Amino acid sequence: MLASAHLKTFLVFLSAVLLAACTTLNYDYPRLETSAFSEYEDTYLGRLYRADEKRNSGKSGVSLVTTGRNAFALRIAMTELAERSLDLQYYIWDPDQSGRILGQALLKSADRGVRVRLLIDDFSVKGRDEVLAKLGAHPNIEIRLFNPFAKRKSKLFDLASDFDRLNHRMHNKLMIADNALALLGGRNIGDHYFDVSEDSNYRDLDIAAVGPVVRDSSRVFDYFWNKDWSVPVGATVDETFDKDDLEMARQELESTIDAEGYPYAVYPKVAAIRQDVAALKKRLVWAPAYVVWDDPADFKQGERTGKVMKALAGKLDQLKSELLMENAYFVPTQAGADRLKLLSNRGVKVRILTNSLSSNDVIAVHAGYSKYREELLEAGVELYEVRADSAEVQQTLFSSESKAGLHTKAAVFDDNSVFVGSFNLDPRSANLNTEIGLYVESSELADRLKSFMDEGVSPGNSYRLELDESGKIIWITEEDGKVVTFESDPGSTAGQNVVSGIIASLPVEDQL
Repeated sequence: MLASAHLKTFLVFLSAVLLAACTTLNYDYPRLETSAFSEYEDTYLGRLYRADEKRNSGKSGVSLVTTGRNAFALRIAMTELAERSLDLQYYIWDPDQSGRILGQALLKSADRGVRVRLLIDDFSVKGRDEVLAKLGAHPNIEIRLFNPFAKRKSKLFDLASDFDRLNHRMHNKLMIADNALALLGGRNIGDHYFDVSEDSNYRDLDIAAVGPVVRDSSRVFDYFWNKDWSVPVGATVDETFDKDDLEMARQELESTIDAEGYPYAVYPKVAAIRQDVAALKKRLVWAPAYVVWDDPADFKQGERTGKVMKALAGKLDQLKSELLMENAYFVPTQAGADRLKLLSNRGVKVRILTNSLSSNDVIAVHAGYSKYREELLEAGVELYEVRADSAEVQQTLFSSESKAGLHTKAAVFDDNSVFVGSFNLDPRSANLNTEIGLYVESSELADRLKSFMDEGVSPGNSYRLELDESGKIIWITEEDGKVVTFESDPGSTAGQNVVSGIIASLPVEDQL
Protein backbone atom coordinates (compact mmCIF):
# COMPACT_ATOMS: atom_id res chain seq x y z
CA MET A 1 0.00 0.00 0.00
CA LEU A 2 2.81 2.42 0.93
CA ALA A 3 4.71 1.62 -2.25
CA SER A 4 1.58 2.23 -4.29
CA ALA A 5 1.05 5.61 -2.64
CA HIS A 6 4.68 6.59 -3.31
CA LEU A 7 4.33 5.53 -6.96
CA LYS A 8 1.22 7.64 -7.46
CA THR A 9 2.91 10.64 -5.83
CA PHE A 10 5.93 10.18 -8.07
CA LEU A 11 3.75 9.97 -11.21
CA VAL A 12 1.87 13.11 -10.28
CA PHE A 13 5.15 14.95 -9.69
CA LEU A 14 6.64 13.62 -12.91
CA SER A 15 3.60 14.62 -14.93
CA ALA A 16 3.73 18.15 -13.50
CA VAL A 17 7.40 18.49 -14.46
CA LEU A 18 7.18 16.96 -17.93
CA LEU A 19 3.95 18.60 -18.98
CA ALA A 20 4.57 22.15 -17.84
CA ALA A 21 5.26 23.28 -21.41
CA CYS A 22 2.73 21.04 -23.16
CA THR A 23 -0.39 22.27 -24.91
CA THR A 24 -3.30 22.51 -22.51
CA LEU A 25 -7.01 23.17 -22.86
CA ASN A 26 -8.18 26.73 -23.32
CA TYR A 27 -10.89 26.81 -20.66
CA ASP A 28 -12.04 30.26 -21.85
CA TYR A 29 -12.79 29.07 -25.38
CA PRO A 30 -16.23 30.39 -26.45
CA ARG A 31 -19.12 27.97 -26.69
CA LEU A 32 -22.80 28.37 -27.49
CA GLU A 33 -25.70 26.31 -26.19
CA THR A 34 -27.69 24.74 -29.04
CA SER A 35 -30.52 22.26 -29.25
CA ALA A 36 -32.27 19.94 -31.69
CA PHE A 37 -34.57 21.46 -34.29
CA SER A 38 -38.21 21.13 -33.26
CA GLU A 39 -39.66 21.50 -36.78
CA TYR A 40 -38.74 17.94 -37.76
CA GLU A 41 -42.10 17.40 -39.50
CA ASP A 42 -41.10 19.95 -42.16
CA THR A 43 -38.22 17.77 -43.38
CA TYR A 44 -38.31 14.88 -45.84
CA LEU A 45 -37.66 12.31 -43.12
CA GLY A 46 -40.22 13.88 -40.82
CA ARG A 47 -42.91 13.84 -43.52
CA LEU A 48 -42.05 10.30 -44.51
CA TYR A 49 -43.08 8.79 -41.18
CA ARG A 50 -45.63 11.41 -40.04
CA ALA A 51 -48.75 9.44 -41.02
CA ASP A 52 -47.46 6.27 -39.37
CA GLU A 53 -46.64 8.18 -36.21
CA LYS A 54 -50.18 9.53 -36.01
CA ARG A 55 -51.67 6.07 -36.54
CA ASN A 56 -49.46 4.68 -33.77
CA SER A 57 -49.87 7.44 -31.21
CA GLY A 58 -47.33 7.24 -28.39
CA LYS A 59 -45.41 4.38 -30.03
CA SER A 60 -42.14 4.45 -31.98
CA GLY A 61 -41.14 2.55 -35.10
CA VAL A 62 -38.00 0.40 -34.76
CA SER A 63 -36.03 -2.02 -36.91
CA LEU A 64 -32.80 -3.97 -36.44
CA VAL A 65 -29.74 -3.23 -38.60
CA THR A 66 -27.72 -6.43 -38.58
CA THR A 67 -25.06 -6.34 -41.31
CA GLY A 68 -22.04 -4.06 -41.32
CA ARG A 69 -22.49 -2.99 -44.94
CA ASN A 70 -26.10 -1.94 -44.42
CA ALA A 71 -25.13 -0.18 -41.18
CA PHE A 72 -22.51 1.91 -42.98
CA ALA A 73 -24.71 2.60 -46.00
CA LEU A 74 -27.56 3.72 -43.73
CA ARG A 75 -25.27 6.21 -41.99
CA ILE A 76 -24.14 7.63 -45.33
CA ALA A 77 -27.74 7.73 -46.54
CA MET A 78 -28.76 9.66 -43.41
CA THR A 79 -26.15 12.31 -44.27
CA GLU A 80 -27.63 12.61 -47.77
CA LEU A 81 -31.26 12.70 -46.66
CA ALA A 82 -30.81 15.18 -43.81
CA GLU A 83 -32.06 18.68 -44.59
CA ARG A 84 -31.64 20.51 -41.28
CA SER A 85 -29.41 18.69 -38.80
CA LEU A 86 -27.12 15.77 -38.09
CA ASP A 87 -26.18 14.95 -34.49
CA LEU A 88 -23.56 12.25 -33.86
CA GLN A 89 -22.21 10.95 -30.56
CA TYR A 90 -19.52 8.23 -30.56
CA TYR A 91 -16.95 6.68 -28.28
CA ILE A 92 -14.56 5.85 -31.14
CA TRP A 93 -14.16 7.45 -34.57
CA ASP A 94 -11.24 5.71 -36.26
CA PRO A 95 -9.12 7.65 -38.81
CA ASP A 96 -9.43 4.75 -41.28
CA GLN A 97 -11.25 4.61 -44.59
CA SER A 98 -14.75 4.18 -43.12
CA GLY A 99 -14.13 7.06 -40.75
CA ARG A 100 -12.83 9.25 -43.57
CA ILE A 101 -15.72 8.49 -45.92
CA LEU A 102 -18.32 9.25 -43.27
CA GLY A 103 -16.42 12.42 -42.38
CA GLN A 104 -16.43 13.44 -46.03
CA ALA A 105 -20.18 12.78 -46.16
CA LEU A 106 -20.70 15.08 -43.17
CA LEU A 107 -18.71 17.80 -44.95
CA LYS A 108 -20.95 17.47 -48.01
CA SER A 109 -24.02 17.77 -45.79
CA ALA A 110 -22.62 20.87 -44.12
CA ASP A 111 -21.83 22.39 -47.55
CA ARG A 112 -25.53 22.34 -48.43
CA GLY A 113 -26.56 23.96 -45.16
CA VAL A 114 -27.10 21.05 -42.77
CA ARG A 115 -25.97 21.79 -39.21
CA VAL A 116 -23.57 19.07 -38.02
CA ARG A 117 -22.83 18.52 -34.33
CA LEU A 118 -20.24 15.83 -33.60
CA LEU A 119 -19.43 14.72 -30.06
CA ILE A 120 -16.55 12.25 -29.66
CA ASP A 121 -15.07 10.82 -26.48
CA ASP A 122 -11.57 12.23 -26.16
CA PHE A 123 -9.97 8.95 -25.13
CA SER A 124 -9.56 7.78 -28.74
CA VAL A 125 -8.83 11.12 -30.44
CA LYS A 126 -5.05 10.56 -30.16
CA GLY A 127 -3.28 13.48 -31.80
CA ARG A 128 -6.02 14.56 -34.20
CA ASP A 129 -6.76 17.89 -32.50
CA GLU A 130 -5.57 19.99 -35.44
CA VAL A 131 -7.37 17.97 -38.10
CA LEU A 132 -10.63 18.08 -36.18
CA ALA A 133 -10.22 21.80 -35.47
CA LYS A 134 -9.68 22.50 -39.18
CA LEU A 135 -12.86 20.60 -40.07
CA GLY A 136 -14.60 22.51 -37.32
CA ALA A 137 -13.74 25.75 -39.14
CA HIS A 138 -16.73 24.96 -41.39
CA PRO A 139 -19.55 27.37 -40.44
CA ASN A 140 -22.03 24.47 -40.24
CA ILE A 141 -19.86 22.02 -38.32
CA GLU A 142 -19.05 21.98 -34.63
CA ILE A 143 -16.99 19.23 -33.00
CA ARG A 144 -16.76 18.74 -29.25
CA LEU A 145 -14.75 16.30 -27.14
CA PHE A 146 -16.22 14.59 -24.10
CA ASN A 147 -14.28 14.83 -20.83
CA PRO A 148 -11.05 15.89 -22.59
CA PHE A 149 -7.55 15.44 -21.27
CA ALA A 150 -6.07 18.74 -20.14
CA LYS A 151 -2.53 17.86 -21.28
CA ARG A 152 -2.94 17.16 -24.98
CA LYS A 153 0.42 15.58 -25.83
CA SER A 154 0.95 13.29 -22.84
CA LYS A 155 -2.37 11.77 -21.93
CA LEU A 156 -0.79 8.95 -19.92
CA PHE A 157 0.67 11.35 -17.39
CA ASP A 158 -2.54 13.34 -17.33
CA LEU A 159 -4.43 10.15 -16.56
CA ALA A 160 -2.10 9.44 -13.65
CA SER A 161 -2.59 12.87 -12.12
CA ASP A 162 -6.34 13.18 -12.78
CA PHE A 163 -7.41 9.55 -12.72
CA ASP A 164 -10.75 9.92 -10.93
CA ARG A 165 -12.06 12.30 -13.60
CA LEU A 166 -10.50 10.82 -16.72
CA ASN A 167 -11.42 7.24 -15.85
CA HIS A 168 -15.06 8.06 -16.73
CA ARG A 169 -15.66 7.85 -20.47
CA MET A 170 -18.61 8.36 -22.83
CA HIS A 171 -19.26 4.97 -24.44
CA ASN A 172 -22.45 6.12 -26.25
CA LYS A 173 -23.21 5.43 -29.92
CA LEU A 174 -25.93 7.61 -31.43
CA MET A 175 -26.72 9.28 -34.77
CA ILE A 176 -29.80 11.42 -35.44
CA ALA A 177 -30.93 12.97 -38.75
CA ASP A 178 -33.34 15.93 -38.66
CA ASN A 179 -34.68 14.89 -35.25
CA ALA A 180 -36.70 12.33 -37.26
CA LEU A 181 -34.53 9.21 -37.66
CA ALA A 182 -32.14 7.82 -35.04
CA LEU A 183 -29.60 5.01 -35.04
CA LEU A 184 -28.32 3.48 -31.78
CA GLY A 185 -26.43 0.32 -30.92
CA GLY A 186 -22.98 -1.16 -30.54
CA ARG A 187 -21.15 0.15 -33.58
CA ASN A 188 -18.48 2.83 -33.35
CA ILE A 189 -17.14 4.39 -36.57
CA GLY A 190 -14.35 2.37 -38.17
CA ASP A 191 -13.61 -0.43 -40.63
CA HIS A 192 -13.91 -3.14 -37.93
CA TYR A 193 -17.60 -2.32 -37.43
CA PHE A 194 -18.57 -2.37 -41.11
CA ASP A 195 -17.00 -5.63 -42.35
CA VAL A 196 -14.18 -4.06 -44.35
CA SER A 197 -11.11 -4.51 -42.14
CA GLU A 198 -8.37 -6.80 -43.39
CA ASP A 199 -7.38 -7.67 -39.80
CA SER A 200 -10.56 -8.20 -37.78
CA ASN A 201 -14.29 -7.58 -38.07
CA TYR A 202 -17.12 -7.57 -35.58
CA ARG A 203 -20.52 -9.15 -35.46
CA ASP A 204 -22.51 -6.14 -34.25
CA LEU A 205 -25.99 -4.64 -34.14
CA ASP A 206 -27.78 -1.29 -34.46
CA ILE A 207 -31.42 -0.36 -34.03
CA ALA A 208 -33.03 2.29 -36.24
CA ALA A 209 -35.91 4.31 -34.80
CA VAL A 210 -38.52 6.86 -35.80
CA GLY A 211 -41.25 8.48 -33.75
CA PRO A 212 -41.28 9.94 -30.21
CA VAL A 213 -38.20 8.02 -29.09
CA VAL A 214 -36.13 10.04 -31.59
CA ARG A 215 -37.04 13.27 -29.83
CA ASP A 216 -36.15 11.62 -26.53
CA SER A 217 -32.78 10.68 -28.03
CA SER A 218 -32.24 14.26 -29.18
CA ARG A 219 -32.89 15.53 -25.67
CA VAL A 220 -30.19 13.17 -24.41
CA PHE A 221 -27.79 14.41 -27.08
CA ASP A 222 -28.53 18.04 -26.23
CA TYR A 223 -27.90 17.32 -22.55
CA PHE A 224 -24.47 15.84 -23.25
CA TRP A 225 -23.65 18.54 -25.82
CA ASN A 226 -24.41 21.57 -23.66
CA LYS A 227 -22.80 20.53 -20.36
CA ASP A 228 -19.30 21.51 -19.25
CA TRP A 229 -17.88 18.05 -19.89
CA SER A 230 -18.24 18.57 -23.68
CA VAL A 231 -15.51 20.97 -24.85
CA PRO A 232 -15.17 22.50 -28.36
CA VAL A 233 -12.22 20.97 -30.19
CA GLY A 234 -10.90 24.47 -30.85
CA ALA A 235 -10.00 24.68 -27.18
CA THR A 236 -7.34 22.00 -27.70
CA VAL A 237 -5.17 23.94 -30.18
CA ASP A 238 -3.14 27.14 -29.91
CA GLU A 239 -4.19 28.67 -33.23
CA THR A 240 -7.40 29.62 -35.01
CA PHE A 241 -8.15 27.96 -38.34
CA ASP A 242 -10.02 29.56 -41.25
CA LYS A 243 -11.65 28.50 -44.52
CA ASP A 244 -8.25 28.03 -46.20
CA ASP A 245 -7.23 25.55 -43.52
CA LEU A 246 -10.58 23.81 -43.96
CA GLU A 247 -10.02 23.47 -47.70
CA MET A 248 -6.55 22.03 -47.16
CA ALA A 249 -7.99 19.48 -44.73
CA ARG A 250 -10.78 18.68 -47.20
CA GLN A 251 -8.35 18.11 -50.07
CA GLU A 252 -6.12 15.90 -47.95
CA LEU A 253 -9.16 13.89 -46.86
CA GLU A 254 -10.38 13.44 -50.41
CA SER A 255 -6.96 12.49 -51.79
CA THR A 256 -6.46 9.87 -49.06
CA ILE A 257 -9.89 8.38 -49.74
CA ASP A 258 -9.20 8.24 -53.48
CA ALA A 259 -5.77 6.68 -52.95
CA GLU A 260 -6.91 3.94 -50.57
CA GLY A 261 -10.26 3.11 -52.18
CA TYR A 262 -12.92 0.91 -50.57
CA PRO A 263 -13.66 -2.81 -50.95
CA TYR A 264 -17.02 -2.14 -52.57
CA ALA A 265 -18.88 0.76 -54.19
CA VAL A 266 -20.44 2.65 -51.28
CA TYR A 267 -22.63 5.13 -53.07
CA PRO A 268 -24.56 2.71 -55.33
CA LYS A 269 -25.46 0.89 -52.12
CA VAL A 270 -26.52 4.19 -50.59
CA ALA A 271 -28.59 5.02 -53.66
CA ALA A 272 -30.40 1.72 -53.24
CA ILE A 273 -31.08 2.47 -49.59
CA ARG A 274 -32.31 5.96 -50.49
CA GLN A 275 -34.87 4.32 -52.76
CA ASP A 276 -35.61 1.81 -50.03
CA VAL A 277 -36.10 4.35 -47.24
CA ALA A 278 -39.84 4.41 -47.88
CA ALA A 279 -39.82 0.61 -47.76
CA LEU A 280 -38.24 0.83 -44.31
CA LYS A 281 -41.72 1.77 -43.16
CA LYS A 282 -42.82 -1.78 -43.94
CA ARG A 283 -40.08 -3.25 -41.75
CA LEU A 284 -40.73 -0.99 -38.78
CA VAL A 285 -42.26 -2.48 -35.68
CA TRP A 286 -44.41 0.07 -33.83
CA ALA A 287 -44.22 -0.42 -30.10
CA PRO A 288 -43.53 1.35 -26.80
CA ALA A 289 -39.83 2.30 -26.87
CA TYR A 290 -37.69 4.06 -24.30
CA VAL A 291 -34.23 5.59 -24.33
CA VAL A 292 -32.19 4.27 -21.41
CA TRP A 293 -29.06 6.30 -20.67
CA ASP A 294 -26.50 7.23 -18.05
CA ASP A 295 -26.09 10.76 -16.75
CA PRO A 296 -22.41 11.78 -16.37
CA ALA A 297 -23.47 13.94 -13.42
CA ASP A 298 -24.36 10.81 -11.45
CA PHE A 299 -20.78 9.56 -11.58
CA LYS A 300 -19.47 13.02 -10.78
CA GLN A 301 -21.65 13.03 -7.67
CA GLY A 302 -20.33 9.65 -6.53
CA GLU A 303 -23.02 7.26 -7.78
CA ARG A 304 -21.49 3.80 -8.08
CA THR A 305 -24.02 2.36 -10.53
CA GLY A 306 -25.37 3.95 -13.70
CA LYS A 307 -29.01 4.20 -14.76
CA VAL A 308 -28.66 1.64 -17.56
CA MET A 309 -27.34 -0.98 -15.16
CA LYS A 310 -30.10 -0.26 -12.66
CA ALA A 311 -32.77 -0.52 -15.35
CA LEU A 312 -31.46 -3.84 -16.69
CA ALA A 313 -31.03 -5.29 -13.20
CA GLY A 314 -34.60 -4.33 -12.38
CA LYS A 315 -35.79 -6.09 -15.54
CA LEU A 316 -34.03 -9.31 -14.50
CA ASP A 317 -36.07 -9.43 -11.30
CA GLN A 318 -39.28 -9.59 -13.38
CA LEU A 319 -38.25 -12.44 -15.69
CA LYS A 320 -40.46 -15.52 -15.85
CA SER A 321 -39.16 -17.79 -18.61
CA GLU A 322 -36.14 -16.68 -20.65
CA LEU A 323 -33.15 -14.35 -20.82
CA LEU A 324 -31.02 -14.30 -23.97
CA MET A 325 -27.96 -12.07 -24.01
CA GLU A 326 -25.34 -11.39 -26.65
CA ASN A 327 -22.54 -9.21 -25.38
CA ALA A 328 -18.95 -8.59 -26.40
CA TYR A 329 -17.50 -8.05 -22.93
CA PHE A 330 -19.02 -10.19 -20.20
CA VAL A 331 -17.54 -9.76 -16.72
CA PRO A 332 -20.48 -10.60 -14.44
CA THR A 333 -18.72 -10.05 -11.07
CA GLN A 334 -19.71 -12.39 -8.26
CA ALA A 335 -22.90 -10.45 -7.58
CA GLY A 336 -23.95 -10.69 -11.22
CA ALA A 337 -23.05 -14.38 -11.46
CA ASP A 338 -25.11 -15.08 -8.34
CA ARG A 339 -28.11 -13.28 -9.86
CA LEU A 340 -27.85 -15.29 -13.10
CA LYS A 341 -27.53 -18.51 -11.14
CA LEU A 342 -30.63 -17.61 -9.13
CA LEU A 343 -32.57 -17.04 -12.35
CA SER A 344 -31.49 -20.41 -13.70
CA ASN A 345 -32.28 -22.17 -10.43
CA ARG A 346 -35.87 -20.89 -10.50
CA GLY A 347 -36.42 -22.17 -14.04
CA VAL A 348 -35.55 -19.20 -16.22
CA LYS A 349 -33.54 -20.16 -19.31
CA VAL A 350 -30.37 -18.07 -19.36
CA ARG A 351 -28.27 -18.11 -22.54
CA ILE A 352 -25.22 -15.91 -23.12
CA LEU A 353 -23.03 -15.47 -26.19
CA THR A 354 -19.75 -13.64 -25.65
CA ASN A 355 -16.24 -13.62 -27.05
CA SER A 356 -13.83 -16.53 -26.78
CA LEU A 357 -10.24 -15.93 -25.77
CA SER A 358 -9.20 -16.20 -29.42
CA SER A 359 -11.83 -13.70 -30.66
CA ASN A 360 -11.62 -11.23 -27.78
CA ASP A 361 -9.69 -8.04 -28.51
CA VAL A 362 -9.31 -7.28 -24.78
CA ILE A 363 -7.59 -10.16 -22.96
CA ALA A 364 -8.14 -8.47 -19.60
CA VAL A 365 -11.91 -8.71 -20.10
CA HIS A 366 -11.66 -12.40 -20.91
CA ALA A 367 -9.64 -12.86 -17.73
CA GLY A 368 -12.41 -11.24 -15.72
CA TYR A 369 -15.04 -13.45 -17.37
CA SER A 370 -13.27 -16.81 -17.45
CA LYS A 371 -13.20 -17.35 -13.68
CA TYR A 372 -17.02 -17.43 -13.55
CA ARG A 373 -17.56 -19.97 -16.32
CA GLU A 374 -17.59 -23.14 -14.25
CA GLU A 375 -20.02 -21.94 -11.60
CA LEU A 376 -22.40 -20.55 -14.25
CA LEU A 377 -22.35 -23.84 -16.16
CA GLU A 378 -22.94 -25.79 -12.97
CA ALA A 379 -26.05 -23.70 -12.33
CA GLY A 380 -27.43 -24.49 -15.79
CA VAL A 381 -26.57 -21.19 -17.51
CA GLU A 382 -25.91 -21.78 -21.23
CA LEU A 383 -22.60 -20.27 -22.34
CA TYR A 384 -21.44 -19.79 -25.93
CA GLU A 385 -18.25 -18.16 -27.21
CA VAL A 386 -17.69 -16.72 -30.69
CA ARG A 387 -15.21 -18.47 -32.94
CA ALA A 388 -12.43 -16.32 -34.36
CA ASP A 389 -13.09 -18.10 -37.67
CA SER A 390 -16.86 -17.58 -37.48
CA ALA A 391 -18.48 -18.71 -40.73
CA GLU A 392 -21.04 -15.89 -40.56
CA VAL A 393 -18.44 -13.14 -40.34
CA GLN A 394 -16.07 -14.78 -42.80
CA GLN A 395 -18.78 -14.75 -45.49
CA THR A 396 -18.78 -10.95 -45.47
CA LEU A 397 -15.03 -10.42 -45.58
CA PHE A 398 -12.59 -9.60 -48.34
CA SER A 399 -9.63 -11.32 -46.69
CA SER A 400 -9.68 -14.88 -45.37
CA GLU A 401 -7.01 -13.82 -42.88
CA SER A 402 -9.39 -11.45 -41.09
CA LYS A 403 -10.37 -12.51 -37.58
CA ALA A 404 -13.97 -12.48 -36.39
CA GLY A 405 -15.05 -10.97 -33.10
CA LEU A 406 -18.22 -10.04 -31.24
CA HIS A 407 -19.23 -6.46 -30.46
CA THR A 408 -23.02 -6.73 -30.05
CA LYS A 409 -24.72 -5.55 -26.85
CA ALA A 410 -28.29 -6.87 -26.84
CA ALA A 411 -30.79 -8.84 -24.77
CA VAL A 412 -34.21 -10.47 -25.16
CA PHE A 413 -36.48 -10.70 -22.11
CA ASP A 414 -39.26 -13.34 -21.93
CA ASP A 415 -40.00 -13.21 -25.68
CA ASN A 416 -41.72 -9.85 -25.26
CA SER A 417 -39.12 -7.09 -24.95
CA VAL A 418 -35.57 -6.25 -26.01
CA PHE A 419 -32.63 -4.00 -25.26
CA VAL A 420 -30.10 -2.91 -27.92
CA GLY A 421 -27.41 -0.39 -27.10
CA SER A 422 -23.82 0.32 -26.11
CA PHE A 423 -23.90 -1.36 -22.69
CA ASN A 424 -21.35 -4.11 -22.03
CA LEU A 425 -22.00 -6.61 -19.25
CA ASP A 426 -18.98 -5.51 -17.23
CA PRO A 427 -18.12 -3.21 -14.31
CA ARG A 428 -16.83 -0.45 -16.59
CA SER A 429 -20.16 -0.07 -18.37
CA ALA A 430 -22.05 -0.48 -15.11
CA ASN A 431 -20.07 1.93 -12.95
CA LEU A 432 -17.59 4.03 -14.93
CA ASN A 433 -18.71 4.80 -18.49
CA THR A 434 -21.89 6.43 -19.75
CA GLU A 435 -24.04 4.20 -21.97
CA ILE A 436 -27.20 4.49 -24.06
CA GLY A 437 -29.66 2.10 -25.67
CA LEU A 438 -33.28 1.42 -26.58
CA TYR A 439 -35.62 -0.75 -24.56
CA VAL A 440 -38.58 -1.87 -26.69
CA GLU A 441 -41.66 -3.80 -25.58
CA SER A 442 -42.53 -5.91 -28.62
CA SER A 443 -42.91 -9.66 -29.17
CA GLU A 444 -42.37 -9.20 -32.91
CA LEU A 445 -39.07 -7.40 -32.45
CA ALA A 446 -38.08 -9.97 -29.82
CA ASP A 447 -38.63 -12.73 -32.40
CA ARG A 448 -36.44 -10.91 -34.92
CA LEU A 449 -33.68 -10.41 -32.39
CA LYS A 450 -33.90 -14.06 -31.30
CA SER A 451 -33.38 -15.14 -34.92
CA PHE A 452 -30.28 -12.95 -35.11
CA MET A 453 -29.01 -14.37 -31.82
CA ASP A 454 -29.70 -17.96 -32.87
CA GLU A 455 -27.36 -17.44 -35.83
CA GLY A 456 -24.66 -16.33 -33.40
CA VAL A 457 -24.82 -19.52 -31.33
CA SER A 458 -24.92 -21.89 -34.31
CA PRO A 459 -21.99 -24.39 -34.39
CA GLY A 460 -20.32 -22.73 -37.38
CA ASN A 461 -20.14 -19.43 -35.51
CA SER A 462 -19.50 -20.33 -31.87
CA TYR A 463 -18.41 -22.88 -29.29
CA ARG A 464 -20.91 -24.34 -26.84
CA LEU A 465 -19.38 -24.71 -23.38
CA GLU A 466 -20.18 -27.71 -21.20
CA LEU A 467 -18.72 -29.51 -18.20
CA ASP A 468 -17.33 -33.01 -18.73
CA GLU A 469 -17.70 -35.86 -16.24
CA SER A 470 -14.79 -34.56 -14.17
CA GLY A 471 -16.27 -31.05 -13.99
CA LYS A 472 -13.82 -29.46 -16.45
CA ILE A 473 -14.92 -27.13 -19.24
CA ILE A 474 -15.05 -28.44 -22.79
CA TRP A 475 -15.78 -26.47 -25.97
CA ILE A 476 -18.02 -28.10 -28.60
CA THR A 477 -18.45 -26.96 -32.21
CA GLU A 478 -18.61 -28.33 -35.72
CA GLU A 479 -15.98 -28.39 -38.46
CA ASP A 480 -16.79 -29.74 -41.93
CA GLY A 481 -20.07 -31.11 -40.59
CA LYS A 482 -18.41 -33.08 -37.77
CA VAL A 483 -18.66 -32.44 -34.04
CA VAL A 484 -15.32 -31.31 -32.59
CA THR A 485 -14.48 -30.99 -28.89
CA PHE A 486 -11.69 -28.92 -27.29
CA GLU A 487 -10.39 -29.27 -23.75
CA SER A 488 -8.86 -25.77 -23.49
CA ASP A 489 -9.67 -22.35 -24.93
CA PRO A 490 -9.73 -23.16 -28.66
CA GLY A 491 -7.66 -21.13 -31.08
CA SER A 492 -5.80 -19.32 -28.31
CA THR A 493 -2.05 -19.04 -27.94
CA ALA A 494 0.08 -19.93 -24.92
CA GLY A 495 0.85 -16.24 -24.48
CA GLN A 496 -2.84 -15.32 -24.38
CA ASN A 497 -3.50 -17.97 -21.75
CA VAL A 498 -0.60 -16.83 -19.59
CA VAL A 499 -1.61 -13.15 -19.75
CA SER A 500 -5.24 -14.02 -19.07
CA GLY A 501 -4.28 -16.13 -16.07
CA ILE A 502 -2.08 -13.41 -14.59
CA ILE A 503 -4.73 -10.71 -14.99
CA ALA A 504 -7.40 -12.99 -13.50
CA SER A 505 -5.36 -13.14 -10.30
CA LEU A 506 -5.07 -9.36 -9.96
CA PRO A 507 -7.57 -7.15 -8.04
CA VAL A 508 -8.60 -5.14 -11.12
CA GLU A 509 -12.09 -6.46 -11.82
CA ASP A 510 -13.78 -3.13 -11.03
CA GLN A 511 -11.84 -1.51 -13.91
CA LEU A 512 -12.74 -4.11 -16.57
